[in-house]
Amino acid sequence: MPILRKLTLLLAIFLLAVLAVLAGCAGKPEKPAPEAAPAVPERPEKSDQARLKDDLMGQEMPPTEVVDLSDRLLKNSSAINDEETMARLELALLKALKTANKDAKPAIWRNLGLIHYHQGKFKEARQELQSSIELNPKDARSRFYLSRVFTHQGEIYEKQGKTKLARKQFKRAAIEMEMARKLEPGNPLYRQNPTPPNGRE
Repeated sequence: MPILRKLTLLLAIFLLAVLAVLAGCAGKPEKPAPEAAPAVPERPEKSDQARLKDDLMGQEMPPTEVVDLSDRLLKNSSAINDEETMARLELALLKALKTANKDAKPAIWRNLGLIHYHQGKFKEARQELQSSIELNPKDARSRFYLSRVFTHQGEIYEKQGKTKLARKQFKRAAIEMEMARKLEPGNPLYRQNPTPPNGRE
């Protein structure tokens, strides 16, 4: 009978072990579920216009945030056509330029160039876009807008009868557009021809 007792004892231990595993006692203790955070009503995000105004009123944004904000606003045609918004954005970018690190400066210069391009201040736009490209030669957007500035200048020279100067500007425009295409071949905006539609080069 001692063998029968041993088998019974082993069977009892085995069953207790199985019950312990099933009950969760044999493994790591379960962590209690985290308590749900109390419901805090979410504040609506401030509009880009309000953030821009706050930045100029002393609640300064880091230069990278100013770049992100200006990128969003410069893709919005209603913001581009709003003189007050563009003036505020220009001031915010100029302020950010003073404290920006070398990574943010090319985008700040580019966005200043875009503002001036849309305002018809082509000389300033050209200088700012060229500054952007000097710091980041792989910025297709800067190259695209610089191409547009050269095209505009070529058209002015052409109207003035300065054909050699016009051709030079159109050639520069074509070079910048080709660089933009190489940098972002999938961008349909960069497929357009920078020279005037009647084919003068």
